[in-house]
Amino acid sequence: MVEIYWTEEAKTRLKSIHAYITQDNRVAAKNVVKSIQKKARLLKQFPKLGAVYPDMTDREIRIIYYTHYRIAYMIVNEKRIDIVGVFHGAMELKNYLR
Repeated sequence: MVEIYWTEEAKTRLKSIHAYITQDNRVAAKNVVKSIQKKARLLKQFPKLGAVYPDMTDREIRIIYYTHYRIAYMIVNEKRIDIVGVFHGAMELKNYLR
């Protein structure tokens, strides 16, 4: 089975999302983060679930969606997937995925 690894960048972005939502609603912040993590766990069974991000030329980054968040990941090999970031839909991904 595929293992999911969260890069430090992805962990930091998830914490930032939590901190931002917590300003208004602590319970909602916790639920959003848990739901993003749950969505990412789908990759264990369906590694190619996400669409290939077209603006990368040096590596294949895929994107799955949870509401207005994009979860960017890379299939390292048949046993490992790295979550490289979680981004709000309004963010320009090409500025963050390098």
